Amino acid sequence: MSSPVTLIPSPTGASALHELMQSIGRAAVGAAHVLALASTESKNRALNAAASALRAQADIILADNAQDMRDAQAAGAGAPLLDRLKLDARRIEAIARGLEEVAALPDPIGSVMATWERPNGLQIARVRVPLGVIGVIYESRPNVTADAGALCLKSGNAAILRAGSESRRSSAAIHACLLQGLQAAGLPTAAVQLVPTSDRAAVGEMLAGMRDFIDVLVPRGGKSLVARVQTEARVPVIGHLEGNCHVYVDRDAELAMARRIVLNAKMRRTGICGAAETLLIDRACLPTHLGPLIADLLAAGCEVRGDVEAQASDARVKPASESDWSTEYLDAIIAVRVLDGVDEAIAHIARYGSAHTDAIVTANQATAERFLARVDSAIVLHNASTQFADGGEFGMGAEIGISTDRFHARGPVGVEQLTSYNYRVRGTGQIRP
Repeated sequence: MSSPVTLIPSPTGASALHELMQSIGRAAVGAAHVLALASTESKNRALNAAASALRAQADIILADNAQDMRDAQAAGAGAPLLDRLKLDARRIEAIARGLEEVAALPDPIGSVMATWERPNGLQIARVRVPLGVIGVIYESRPNVTADAGALCLKSGNAAILRAGSESRRSSAAIHACLLQGLQAAGLPTAAVQLVPTSDRAAVGEMLAGMRDFIDVLVPRGGKSLVARVQTEARVPVIGHLEGNCHVYVDRDAELAMARRIVLNAKMRRTGICGAAETLLIDRACLPTHLGPLIADLLAAGCEVRGDVEAQASDARVKPASESDWSTEYLDAIIAVRVLDGVDEAIAHIARYGSAHTDAIVTANQATAERFLARVDSAIVLHNASTQFADGGEFGMGAEIGISTDRFHARGPVGVEQLTSYNYRVRGTGQIRP
C-alpha cells in the first residue's frame, strides 16, 4: 500500500504554501460539519477499520519507520528522540489497540451534562458539542498521528496534523491507515488530514494564517516547539511547556516500594513527559533510603546530580547546579535533593515544577492527603510512578497530550476534553417581560 499523502519538500513560493494550507483548512471545515452529525456507529467503524489496516500494513509502516530512523541517526539525533521515533511490532500493536479502545469509549457528542427547569417553564440542557477543527503540531512521535486522529474523530472534530520532519514517512504510513478507516465508514477523508510538506513555514501558517479554519491548536513536542506555539498562535492553545516531574520520598515511605517507584518513574522511558526529573527525599529517612535509591539509579545507567548530602551518600553523584532543579532532561539524568519534610517538598515543587505530574511515596495517609491537596499540578499521585501520566493509563484509550493549562482541559486530553458545550432551551411560547 502506498500512502495517499504525497510528501513534498515545499510548494514553490510562500503564496503556493499559503494556498495549500488554506485548501486544507477549507476541507477540514467541511468535514467538521459532517463529523458533528456523524453517528457513533460510523465513527467507531472508522476507528476499528483503521486498527485492522494498521495490523495489516505493519510491515510497510516498519519499513518506513526504519528509513526515518536511519535519516534521524545520520542527522545526529540523540537517544531520547530516537526512542520516541522508533516503532516495532509491539508499539504498532499498541497503537492499533489504542484505536479500538477509543472506539469502545462512550461517545461524548450529544451527551447531556445537566438539565434544569426555570420558574417560567423553560427547560434548559447543557449538551456536549465538538470544538470544530483541531490543529495538532508534533515532533518525532509517529504514534501521535493515530492518537490525535482517533480522539478528534471520536469527539466529532476534524483534525489537521503536522508531523515532525523526522517522522514524516512513519506518520504518512499510519495516516494512510486512518484514511482507509474513514473510507470504510463512509466518512470524509478530509476529517483527518496530514500536512504534506516538511516546510517549517507550514507551522507558521497553522499558528497565524488559518484563523478562519482552525478552532484550537495542540502542540506536542519539545520545549522550543511548544513555546513557539504558545507565543505565535492566534487561536486558542491546549498544551504544556514541559514536564519537570518530581518524586518525593517521605520519612514514612516503605523502602522497597520507594525503590520500585523511583526507578520506574525515571528509567522506564526517560524521553516521555511523565518521566521523573527530580527526586526529593525527606532528611528523616536519609540514613536508610537515600543510599539504596541512588545506587539503583546508578546501576540502571542513570546519571545522578545531587546536593551536598546526596553527593556525600555516593561518590559517583555529580554536583547539582541551580538550573538542574528546573530542567526537563528527557534523558537518563536525575537531580536529587534532601529536604525537611512534606512542606519543603511542596514548596520546592511550587518553585521549580512545571505543574505537570508529581508523586509522593509514603505510608502516612495524612501526609499523602496534604501533598495531594497542596501540589498544584495537573496530575498528583500517591504511591505510584509518574509514568502513569498517560491518557491510556487513565482509561481514555489515548491522549492528544497532557495539558498543564488551568482552563478548559487539564491533565490527559481525551475525547471529553476535546469538546465544548452549548445550551439548548425548550419553551412553550414564553416571552421575556
